[in-house]
Amino acid sequence: MTFRQHLTTLVAVFVALAVGIVLGGGLLSDVTDAAPAEVSAPTEAAPEAAYADSFAGAVAPTLVAGKLTDRAVAVVTVPGADEQVVTALADQVSAAGGAVSARYDLTETMVGPDQKTLVDTLGSQLMTQQKDAVAADATTYDRIGQLLGLAVATPTAEGESTNGKSRAILESLVGADLVAAPAEVERRAPLVLVVLGDEPAAEGGDAILAGLVTGLDRAAAGVVVVGDTADGGEGQLGRLRAEPVSAQVATVDGVETSAGKVTSVLALARALATPGGAFGVSGADGPVPLG
Repeated sequence: MTFRQHLTTLVAVFVALAVGIVLGGGLLSDVTDAAPAEVSAPTEAAPEAAYADSFAGAVAPTLVAGKLTDRAVAVVTVPGADEQVVTALADQVSAAGGAVSARYDLTETMVGPDQKTLVDTLGSQLMTQQKDAVAADATTYDRIGQLLGLAVATPTAEGESTNGKSRAILESLVGADLVAAPAEVERRAPLVLVVLGDEPAAEGGDAILAGLVTGLDRAAAGVVVVGDTADGGEGQLGRLRAEPVSAQVATVDGVETSAGKVTSVLALARALATPGGAFGVSGADGPVPLG
């Protein structure tokens, strides 16, 4: 499928979603009168791309409304994540009725292959302290991902308050310069949104990302990993989709666009009940989750 054909399909999907919600819920006047939450200005890109982005931004309030009501989302960023994208995603979570419990920034120390010994040592120490909290056969990055998941996430859909165990783990991760996090975090979230950034190291970087995501998924009700259009296809998100963990976590590429941000929120809502799924510009399961 060419890029133009994909954009045409994407617009058609969002039109169908918008029309279904509007007619089914009797919200036609609301859509006409409501100010769009995020309408991208025309750019030098192809007219089809500019239209798809503007349209998705215009219908976003209707498409995501109520999708995450009373649900918390922990945002985990990879070094190099676009700050504007992270902020816009948080806004979309709020527009869907949810809330960001906290933002956790992975550091270069966490994702750098040359720091594996540090990550392995700390993970082993924490696993010993937190008896039976982590699978004994977990690999270095799966283990540290599980520990991070225990600190920030929960499989309980309603979320849970932080406790002594979660606070102790997070303090250790922050103290070792593996994660940057707020000083006070009150709740653990059922959903984790991982926002990709720079390309991982050529040697070992993909395995680190896959291990971290695998570990996070063990502790959360649902995980969604998002990246830009370049991350799809043969990029880092495309390579993650070839890993076994892709059967459990959802992925979305094209998140720099309005359509990608809306798709990310819909994928989060879906993740509470349905694992996996590849969506976005090059997603094998279509541009947007319809179920």
